[in-house]
Amino acid sequence: MGKIQEFEITLNNNKTVYSPGESLSGILKISIAQPIQCKAFKVNCQGFCGVTSKSNDTDWTEEEQYFSSSVSIADKGTLNSGEHSFPFKFLLPAAAPTSFEGPYGRIIYRVRAFIDTPRFAKDYKIEKPFTMKNTINLNEIPGIQEPSSSSVTKNFSYMLVKNGTVVLKAKSDMRGYITGQIIKVFAEIENKSEKSTGHVVASLMQKVTYNTKKPTYDLRTVAEVEGPGVKGGQKTEWKEKIIVPSLHLSTLTDGNLIQICHYIQVYLKYPEVSVTLPIYIGSIAVDPTRPSPSRQVPPMPAARNNPTPAASPAAAPTESAPSSLPPRTTPKPGPKPRPRSSYASLMHPPDLYPELPGAANYNGEMPKSPQHESGSQTPVSPNAFSYAPGLSFRQKQSSNGPSAPPFTSSTSPQDRRSSASLPPNYRSSPYPHEAPPSYEDSCNI
Repeated sequence: MGKIQEFEITLNNNKTVYSPGESLSGILKISIAQPIQCKAFKVNCQGFCGVTSKSNDTDWTEEEQYFSSSVSIADKGTLNSGEHSFPFKFLLPAAAPTSFEGPYGRIIYRVRAFIDTPRFAKDYKIEKPFTMKNTINLNEIPGIQEPSSSSVTKNFSYMLVKNGTVVLKAKSDMRGYITGQIIKVFAEIENKSEKSTGHVVASLMQKVTYNTKKPTYDLRTVAEVEGPGVKGGQKTEWKEKIIVPSLHLSTLTDGNLIQICHYIQVYLKYPEVSVTLPIYIGSIAVDPTRPSPSRQVPPMPAARNNPTPAASPAAAPTESAPSSLPPRTTPKPGPKPRPRSSYASLMHPPDLYPELPGAANYNGEMPKSPQHESGSQTPVSPNAFSYAPGLSFRQKQSSNGPSAPPFTSSTSPQDRRSSASLPPNYRSSPYPHEAPPSYEDSCNI
């Protein structure tokens, strides 16, 4: 190496496997025969992912960096000859995927050291890789204790004439496993044809997706078991076990350049029919005594701020306002549209026709009992004719009684009942009749 005789990175306790959130520390050793002029002397800890569309190619098409931390261990100047040791320490992030190496991409973690020299001089660098091993607790996945099941019906032809049907149902005992556990596979095959089926096969599959502009898929069979076929017109139940070998952990989050998923494929060699059972490979086994987390429920939309209806007398009393303040009047909502019918009643708000005082106390309903004949009817509040939500009118009452005489009718109760569906007759009013105001007068009012 010329002037440099030794340039080495040593991690404490020779540790090479780390978990997210741990601290990484070590020593950089350098032995120099002659002094070296340097502009920068630093150590960097980095984690990144690179994928490509060509097999075993390191010219990455897409890259994704998880973290990159640097520390300067020497000032700018001259590095004297002799042996030097520089300690360093980094804190690994809490969220980092497990190291991975495949034909179309890698997840790499490494510690690098750089010596930048002046122009026309040789730069020096060295790196030491380490492994990141993440932890996946299967008990935190919703529905992990439930079986993974699927079924399919296949119609096929044989002997160029006859048609047959095969029904294949399969399930696993649960949805999550760790290395060394046993997967219990159950299959039910019903052959509704006269021809025997091929052998039934259950395979543990690993699918790796490399997300480039055109995703690349790497699919391989990890473990496989096989059973006999089913004769024509028979129904068979098949049970088998698969031991989980050492595998990469399943990817639980979306958006990474490398996605790893696992599933069990149960299929017949003839006719070609298959089902897939998705599963997860984690590092902490499923605890049957621990309740499974509930699935996420989308939040309900917030309720609109509608006026609160008046409480009934049976409701619990609420905290009253101070006695010095006037009681608050809750605005009444606008009237709901009535269903259309063959007859439309004539109802006009009294404010639009001030010249018709007899209509000011009419509430749009005919009397229902003879008690209304006495003429002691109280005036109707203008709030009953509020056609805009939240609109209310102040009532100015005098001690002498209502400002306008109440609306009375000289008809008998029988006539009134027979004419309950007729509009009010304003011609019988004792007051003089005048034309309603024009549009401009109404706007001025």
